[in-house]
Amino acid sequence: MSGVYDDVAGYLEFQRTERNASVRTLRNYSHALNAYEQWRGDSFVSWRECTADDFREYLYELMKQELARSTIRLRFSALRSFYKYMVHRCGLGVSPLAEIQLPKPERKLPVVLSQSQIEQLLEAPLHMEPESRALPWQPARDVAILELFYSSGLRVSELVALDVGNADFISETLRVMGKGNKERMVPIGSHAMGALQKYRQQAGVHHGALFINKNKEPSKRRLSARSVQMLLKKYLAATDIGFEVTPHKLRHSFATHMLDHGADLRSVQTLLGHASLSTTQIYTHVTKERMREAYDSAHPRAE
Repeated sequence: MSGVYDDVAGYLEFQRTERNASVRTLRNYSHALNAYEQWRGDSFVSWRECTADDFREYLYELMKQELARSTIRLRFSALRSFYKYMVHRCGLGVSPLAEIQLPKPERKLPVVLSQSQIEQLLEAPLHMEPESRALPWQPARDVAILELFYSSGLRVSELVALDVGNADFISETLRVMGKGNKERMVPIGSHAMGALQKYRQQAGVHHGALFINKNKEPSKRRLSARSVQMLLKKYLAATDIGFEVTPHKLRHSFATHMLDHGADLRSVQTLLGHASLSTTQIYTHVTKERMREAYDSAHPRAE
């Protein structure tokens, strides 16, 4: 029978050579196994003697320590992997972790900008001095990009992939190609529509990529996602918003503000291009939290 350390050493070697695990993964696995052994202390005899009750007690102890659920799940993921190896490679009959129920992962609420913060950001390109090498139409382009993010809740990949032909300026809609090559139609708000028309007129964009860079070669003129992220970072610095804002946070803000103002969940799901309603439902939690904060700060008998 393998010794205590032989089992662990064999497992880590298996992960390194056969599963090509990274140094970081090996370190995490080793740490998780050592942490359990240290918790058992003198009562630890061998991994083969551990029972389901031992691991239930260990789980309870970790939860009492108020460790993050992600940390607990990471440790038990390593333990499950180790016992899977023991069953398939070392003749162990059954894993003691087979029936252990772990706490569900924490679901972080999206970071959402307030409407006043959105206004600041949308106006930033109009108030900043243009860079010396900037072309005259670039501020108008940047306003159109920011307005469109907030107007239609696009992903950055969807925005940079837009062609002029995707925008219907009569029906005021966009044809967007989302994840999994699924096409959807989204409305364009009046502010975003006006900004788009102004940008197209100034830049002379009539076909091909909707949002372009300064490159004169037609095949290289489409603006990249990285460029969009950089311009957003530049304009963020001109506001007093005290946290990082990404294109996806503008998408979060779009969805949350829609729900705040009475949009139904199914409509928001369609606008965002979510395959599952459960993905969209996280925004209802944000809305409820904002409602609670507003109530606590405004109602005289809330405390």
